[in-house]
Amino acid sequence: MSEATPPDVSSAQTRRQVQESRVLGGSRHLRSRQVSTDAGVSLRSARRFWRALGFPEVGEDLQAFTQADVDALQRVSRLVRDGVLDDATALALTRAVGRSVDRLASWQVQLLGEVLAETRAEGVDTPAGDSDPATGASAVDAGEEIGNLAAALAEDFEPLVVYAWRRHLASALQRYQSELMPDPDAPTMLRAVGFADLVSFTRVVRRLSERDLSALVQRFEATTSDVVTSHGGRIIKTVGDEVLFVAWPPQAAAAIGLDIASEMAADPLLPHVRVGLATGAVVARMGDVFGTTVNRASRLTSVAAPGTVLVDDTTASSLAVISGFTCTPLRRRTLKGIGTISPWLLNRSEGRSGTRAAAPSVPGSAPHAVGTQAKVPGEPDDG
Repeated sequence: MSEATPPDVSSAQTRRQVQESRVLGGSRHLRSRQVSTDAGVSLRSARRFWRALGFPEVGEDLQAFTQADVDALQRVSRLVRDGVLDDATALALTRAVGRSVDRLASWQVQLLGEVLAETRAEGVDTPAGDSDPATGASAVDAGEEIGNLAAALAEDFEPLVVYAWRRHLASALQRYQSELMPDPDAPTMLRAVGFADLVSFTRVVRRLSERDLSALVQRFEATTSDVVTSHGGRIIKTVGDEVLFVAWPPQAAAAIGLDIASEMAADPLLPHVRVGLATGAVVARMGDVFGTTVNRASRLTSVAAPGTVLVDDTTASSLAVISGFTCTPLRRRTLKGIGTISPWLLNRSEGRSGTRAAAPSVPGSAPHAVGTQAKVPGEPDDG
């Protein structure tokens, strides 16, 4: 029996180096000290910039950098030298870019991997799977095939990333300039915060294959993202079975919550969701939001029945004068880390405004008397 021909490791390495050069826009030929010298900064400053982008330390003897690394470092250091930014702010902005783009790149590579797996399962060749345009060599494994596809897409997607960033920057500026409480020392703002949580996700995970689970999560993220953005809201983050979003005014968040619940209920491939909404001041930091309002929305989600939307007093009060929504008072609940609150069950109404009970209290008003709210069918018990 003849031995199998060993793979040509050097050839595979060469092809991957070519792929990497296409993605990076040049080959790695510079050492860290060369980068710092060419950029006109100290090696220590160059390393701080590199770490802020989210990359590990690189040995001084390794040719790990390209001319693009020099150019990027020069641009940031020029902002500091010209007095546009101080050093700490420049690093903080760099860190924000690094974290966001790291997630973006990981997400895109994962999506390309899923596309490749699907096309291979269907016996279809991907356009980048036949050969490497730069070397003419066949793509011999999934890693190289994804690399070919990523390299082919990099040039066209780079302008898209810059375009999307500029558009989102303009939107962020517009939001900031119209904030109700613009206080640089306490970066708080009024927002309606919502959580949507897939029901029985742990059981779903146990019965699905990894591929089917990935498809479910991707479908959930796509559906919620479409709903949130269509009403002018923002997705803050997704964590597998849960999505956190913000919107303003509260009726936009209410429409989002109800639409998410109905979309999930209508999709036979997705579980039901629980949704919780709370309105109040939030602290914004690094694209995320924090504070009691966020915690209150999360706790409301945890006690909502499948397929329902629960809101807090402040949200219900805002919706009391808005046609199209009905808030039904539920019995008072004690929520972990929040205390005792009176949830309201949110539904759509036929052109009516207000709630089916007395208007809810707002923060600072007298609390409801225990027992004044009836328990409605489907309301979960304390757990």
